[in-house]
Amino acid sequence: MKPSFRTLTATSLVVALTTLMPLAARAADAWPNKPIQVVVPAGAGGDTDFNARTMARYFEKLTGTTMIVTNINGGSGTMGMNKVENAAPDGNTLMFGHIGMLIVNEVSGLTKHKFDDKLTIACIPAVDKSVVLVASKDSGLKSVSDVIAKAKEGPGAVIYGTEFGGFSHLQGLIFQKVAGIQMKFVDVGSVSDKIPALLSGRISLASISYGAVQDYQKTGDMAMVAQYSSTPNPLLGDIKTFDEQGSKLDMTKPYVIAFPKGTSPEIVKKMSDIMEKISQDPGYAKALKDGFKQPVTFYPTEQAVQKLNAIRDDLMQYKDLLKKR
Repeated sequence: MKPSFRTLTATSLVVALTTLMPLAARAADAWPNKPIQVVVPAGAGGDTDFNARTMARYFEKLTGTTMIVTNINGGSGTMGMNKVENAAPDGNTLMFGHIGMLIVNEVSGLTKHKFDDKLTIACIPAVDKSVVLVASKDSGLKSVSDVIAKAKEGPGAVIYGTEFGGFSHLQGLIFQKVAGIQMKFVDVGSVSDKIPALLSGRISLASISYGAVQDYQKTGDMAMVAQYSSTPNPLLGDIKTFDEQGSKLDMTKPYVIAFPKGTSPEIVKKMSDIMEKISQDPGYAKALKDGFKQPVTFYPTEQAVQKLNAIRDDLMQYKDLLKKR
């Protein structure tokens, strides 16, 4: 008896699936086998760019594959994120960003979707535990108590420079709420704009990764008011945390590696595994320490997603506060 059309169709489907599965597995096994574009949704020279380029250097050392870092600034990171979200899910384009772009943008209403709706999270490759509240020399502020006392003198007594809708904006708003004070918020732009604003005395305070301002502390042109990590970062020396100064506040900044939605789970896991090996390289640890006084921190895929969800749940309570500015 001849096989029926239905039997032939079912058989053909099984054969097709059996053929495709090894091809997909082989593609993941071969990855990375061509230059990978790393999109950084921030300008060159900042903490995100530094972390991305440091990771890329050690990725090439470990795999022999080049990573091409591309800075796409604008829209508080949304322009760079959009490029990755719309890229082919072949593992050859990834994003190296941070929670400001992925979560704070949603909190502020700049984006309308959750961080993993259009992206697949690979890992948290690093956490910036070096962010400090920095004061200009002209302000005379040197501690949290100084800021609180000055702010109580009246509206505009303390000017906080930030990038509206961004992570540092939320840091300032939450500090203001915790301390029970009112500061004047001005939009001065990114880190490269905050530093001259502090040096000129146009603003009193800003939240910046220590590595970008450490030289100004040495010259006395800026004072380090507090570090945002509730657990003191020993690489920051004697800079006290907010907690140690009576204002309970913990706002460290995890970085995130993510692929376009639909990227093979095998490639996502492989990226996470490679990053874990990079984090164990003493040279990488030294690079983070020397560059931004940043200790090594790593979260694999599942733990990274859990942590990002926890951060999102926490920050969503400040949704109305951020929108009010």
